[in-house]
Amino acid sequence: MRILLAEDEKALSRAVIKILEKNNYSADGVYNGKEALEYLESDNYDLLILDVMMPVLDGISALKALRAKGNNIPVLMLTAKSEIDDKVLGLDSGANDYLTKPFDSKELLARIRVLTRSVSSTDSRLTFGNVTLDRATFELSAPAGSVNLQNKEYQMLEILMSNPNQVIPTERFMERVWGYDSDAEINVVWVYISNLRKKLTGIGSNIKIKASRNVGYSLEEVK
Repeated sequence: MRILLAEDEKALSRAVIKILEKNNYSADGVYNGKEALEYLESDNYDLLILDVMMPVLDGISALKALRAKGNNIPVLMLTAKSEIDDKVLGLDSGANDYLTKPFDSKELLARIRVLTRSVSSTDSRLTFGNVTLDRATFELSAPAGSVNLQNKEYQMLEILMSNPNQVIPTERFMERVWGYDSDAEINVVWVYISNLRKKLTGIGSNIKIKASRNVGYSLEEVK
C-alpha cells in the first residue's frame, strides 16, 4: 500500500512517515500542494494525506485541482484547524475524511485502513516477467521461491516495476525513498540495487536490474 503525505512541517512529516513505514506502508513525503500534484501525476498511490495550510499551493486548492482532473484517490485531510466550517470546506472540496492535529497514531492508522479497504487484491500486486510484488505484504515471489523485502528495498523495486523498461534516475530514488532532506550518500542506491539483484536471482526471476552508467537503473525481462 503506497501513501503520499503532503505536510510542510518537516518534523511532523518525518514522524508520520516513520509511523507508516513501521506499519508496512510505503510512504513518500512532499512539502506543498504543488509537489503533491506533481507526484500524483508521475506515480500511483493508494491514499493521499493532505495538510490544509501549506506554502506554494495550499491543501484545499490542491484537492480541488486534483478532483477537477478526475483523480478519485482517497484523501485524508490533516490540519490544525478544528472549526466545523473548515471541515465542511475540506469535505465539500472532495476530501474523504478529516483528521485534526494533534492526533494519535492509532487513530491515523485506523482512518487509513477505512479509506483503503476498497483497494482490490489485483491493485495490490505488481507483476513483471515471472515476478510478483505484493504491495500489502512486501513479498517478492517467482516460480522458484519468495522473499520479503525490507521497506526501502520494496520502495525501490516498486518504482522499477511500476515503470518497466524505463530508466529511473538515481536522483529520483534518493528523492522518493530517502527524501529531500536526507543525509544519505547517493551510493546507498547502488547498495540497495545490489541487494535486490541478489534477491531476484535467489527466487529464480527472469527479470534483471540494468545499470545505465551515470544515469540510473531500469528493470528488464531476460528473454
